[in-house]
Amino acid sequence: MNRFTTFPPDSAAPLPASIAIVTDAWHPQTNGVVRTLSTTCEVLRGWGHQVTVISPEGYPSIPAPTYPEIRLALTAPGAVGRQLARIAPDAVHIATEGPLGLAARAYCLRRKVPFTTAYHTQFPDYLARRTGLPARVFWPYIRWFHRPAETIMVATETIRAQLREQGLTRLTHWSRGVDLACFSPSAPPPAEYAQLQGPILLYVGRVAVEKNIEAFLACPYPGTKVVVGDGPARPALAARFPDALFLGKKSGEALAGCYAGADVFVFPSRTDTFGLVMIEALACGTPVAAFPVAGPLDIVTDAVGALSEDLTRAIDAARYCDRAACAAYGASFSWEAATRQFLSGLVALEEEQAESLAAMPAF
Repeated sequence: MNRFTTFPPDSAAPLPASIAIVTDAWHPQTNGVVRTLSTTCEVLRGWGHQVTVISPEGYPSIPAPTYPEIRLALTAPGAVGRQLARIAPDAVHIATEGPLGLAARAYCLRRKVPFTTAYHTQFPDYLARRTGLPARVFWPYIRWFHRPAETIMVATETIRAQLREQGLTRLTHWSRGVDLACFSPSAPPPAEYAQLQGPILLYVGRVAVEKNIEAFLACPYPGTKVVVGDGPARPALAARFPDALFLGKKSGEALAGCYAGADVFVFPSRTDTFGLVMIEALACGTPVAAFPVAGPLDIVTDAVGALSEDLTRAIDAARYCDRAACAAYGASFSWEAATRQFLSGLVALEEEQAESLAAMPAF
C-alpha cells in the first residue's frame, strides 16, 4: 500500500512525509498551475508533511520567449540533483516539463529514484498556438518526458483518454478544489460593475494567445465583456476591442466579487487540462459557457452551464441556469479531497533508496 494514502486523518497517524515538488511554474506567476501547487503545499503542510518546492525562485532565470512573465531557470549541471540529495525526500514529484523538471527527471533516472509527474497543460496545443506548427510535432517530447514516471497525475477523464492514446498508461486522478472561504455568491462585486450594461460576461485568466480570448471578445452577444488577468496579449486585445473592460490581475475577495457579480463566466480556452477558474466561478454562483473540449467537458453539466462550438449559443443557454445550483456544485470541489488524491498518487522511496539518495553525490 502507498504509505501516503492513509494520512490524514483516516488512520492512526503515520509519520509525516518529506515531499519534494519540482516546478518551473511558481510565484509571482498567476495561473491555475501555480494556484494548484501552492494550495496543495499549504494543505500538505497543514497536515504535518514537510514540503520543499524547487522552483525558479532559487535560481537565476531568463524570460520565456514570447511570454516574459514566465521565467526559465538557469541551472548549473547537478544543481537540482544536489538539492534533492540534501532534502533526501520520501517522494519526488515533477510538476512541469521545463528546465527544472528536465533536471530533476535526469537526476532521478541516473540515480534510479522513482518519481511522479503531472500533466497540467496541453503543452502540444500551447506550443502550436505560439509557433504555428502542428501539435503532433510536440507530442514525442511529452511521451518521452512522462513515460519513465511511476505515475502521471491528470485532472480529468478526457485528458486521461488523450494520454492513453499517446501510449501513456500509468495514470492517476488528481482533481482540483476551491477555497470556499473566499469564493462564494456573497462576494461583493467590484465598483466598476455598477455602470456596466448587462449582461456582464466575464473571462478570468492569463491574457495570452493560447487562451483563445479573441473568440470571447469577438462574440456578438450583447452586454459587456470583462477580462480579469494580465499577459502579453492584453495591449493588442484592449486596442482591438475597446468596448471590453480590462481590469488587470485580481485575487482573493476582489476576484471572487468579479465572479459573483457576473451573469456568465465564459471560458474560451481549448488548451487547458482542467480550468480551475471554472469551478471558482461556479462556487460564486455564476454559470459557465465554454467550448466542448477537455476541461469543460469534464466539469460543466447542463445544470451549471452550457457547451457549444457556437459560443453565442452557449452564453445564451448558460444565462438560464440556476445560480444556487451552480454554487452548490462549485462547493463540491474540495482542496482537501484533491490533496488526498495527490498523496495517493505519490510513490514512496523505499528506506534504502532514500538513504542512498542522501549519501550519493549529485554528479
